[in-house]
Amino acid sequence: MRPLVLIVEDEAPLQKLLAYNLEAAGFEVAQAHDGEEALALVDERVPDLVLLDWMLPQLSGLEVCRRLRRRPATAGLPVIMLTARGEEPDRLRGLETGADDFVTKPFSPAELVARVRAVLRRARPVFGGQALAFHDLRMDLAAHRVHRGGREVHLSPTEFRLLRHFLETPGRVFGRAQLLDRVWGDDLEIELRTVDATIRRLRRALNAGGEADLLRTVRAEGYALDYKPGRPVGEAPLTDAENG
Repeated sequence: MRPLVLIVEDEAPLQKLLAYNLEAAGFEVAQAHDGEEALALVDERVPDLVLLDWMLPQLSGLEVCRRLRRRPATAGLPVIMLTARGEEPDRLRGLETGADDFVTKPFSPAELVARVRAVLRRARPVFGGQALAFHDLRMDLAAHRVHRGGREVHLSPTEFRLLRHFLETPGRVFGRAQLLDRVWGDDLEIELRTVDATIRRLRRALNAGGEADLLRTVRAEGYALDYKPGRPVGEAPLTDAENG
């Protein structure tokens, strides 16, 4: 699964250059020419990172970043600002708005790709690796196998994708709508309660050996992959949300 980068840039030649270099580096790319279009694209599919020009028509890059940070689904979305403003007050203003990094124009494509990789590593440290691990849980992406301790965990394709998503961002809480978007994608026939049912099956499979529960339910918020010593072993009792 290639990381998706949303490029928000109103200068067509620069946007084309950015898209070319990111795709050559192995990224999937989406493109928007202004802030309103960018927010609409994020509503359709949340990217893994946003390259956001500071100076945009109508809705500025700062305002786009501000709105992304206000939304629960995108509050932690990595954002790199593209700007001709290199002065410290401007950088501080951008950081206070929620930008993760700045690339000052003009810049080399190689530098930009390196910055994108660095921010993604910080946000999702194991992105693109061949194995994901958390506590006593290990996922082999090449062999498509999951082990917990010395026990192999047998999962359906959907359960595997769901667990992979959690393993890429351990500790982060995801709402059901976010999980539906990231794991099920564009399948509009899937209902939110399907997420709860899949979580329940995944939890049962992971805890089949009597291990501590690694899936934390946050009432009224969603789910996270999390380990807390002393958490009850086995399958956790169903919450109101899971009972649907």
